[in-house]
Amino acid sequence: MLKWYEEKSLPTDIIISSRVRLARNFSDYPFAAKLSDEKAKDLVREITDKFMGKKANEESEYFCCNLSNLSEVDKNAMVERHIVSPLLADKKQETGLILSDDESVSVMINEEDHLRIQSVTTGMDLEKVLKKANEIDDYITGNSHIAFDEKYGYLTSCPTNVGTGLRASYMCYLPGLSVAGLISSLTEELARYGVAIRGIYGEDSKSIGNLYQLSNEKTLGKTESDILEHLNEIMDQVIRQERKRREYLITNNYNELEEQIYRAYGVLSYTKQITSNECMSLLSDIKFGIDQGFINLNKELNIFKLMMDIQPANLQYKMGKSAGNSLRNRYRAEYMNQCFKNALNG
Repeated sequence: MLKWYEEKSLPTDIIISSRVRLARNFSDYPFAAKLSDEKAKDLVREITDKFMGKKANEESEYFCCNLSNLSEVDKNAMVERHIVSPLLADKKQETGLILSDDESVSVMINEEDHLRIQSVTTGMDLEKVLKKANEIDDYITGNSHIAFDEKYGYLTSCPTNVGTGLRASYMCYLPGLSVAGLISSLTEELARYGVAIRGIYGEDSKSIGNLYQLSNEKTLGKTESDILEHLNEIMDQVIRQERKRREYLITNNYNELEEQIYRAYGVLSYTKQITSNECMSLLSDIKFGIDQGFINLNKELNIFKLMMDIQPANLQYKMGKSAGNSLRNRYRAEYMNQCFKNALNG
């Protein structure tokens, strides 16, 4: 089955994906900060039991696991593919995961809250992923005692999630604003409107390959539709600013950009060793070149998928073995050579 990031979507040169995450807690379990190891095990068992044999779609069932039993490489690979958060991967207490075959739906158990229900899709479609997340929420919590207050809404470990418990976000590709040095000022501007700009893996992470996450910061006093409508309005403004900066860059630096893009193609086609950060930067240049018509390839390449494939843990999956930096750098180069060598039209 194709993963969500391998499927076709409406063409977009800016929005990579749409994601929603619902934070939920049970009133008959202590919150995470006071949850005992025994209670943590009980909660993982209770939720995974609910999904045993449940159909994710017509072709497959949900995958259920005790995340604590997985290797560090397994967990890190899931972080790189945005299935679980770094917090869940690093947690020592027992944790669990529910995952659909296409990786578009995941339920993290015993993260910062008892449940983090996540749904993601390609392109700009928050309404679609919210509907799916709410279906999973209803299935899990329908007959359970949920920590909910009539005045404040869903109760969560972090005050910023109290209310709907909804965090909506877009994964965006913003090379124009990034090259112009405008991300910091944009971050300050959007913060006044309750929208945060974070790195590729969310809070406290850095941008790699000009990828950023834009998400709502607060949920209290707002409905789910309010949050989505507001974020969409903000995203429309960011898209306009990004397009304006790209137009300026191309008008004033066409030759330099063309050289940079073709150099990136040449390096990825013939390099013998390459780090993940350098590879991300070059893939970002290639994406810009494809999107803006600088370069034309004779085969379709999913740049976002390649960006995940070349991360350290996922690369070791492709290799079929654990490997140190040097061996990974060489294998990463070989993988890029296979993708790009002789892929240029004309």
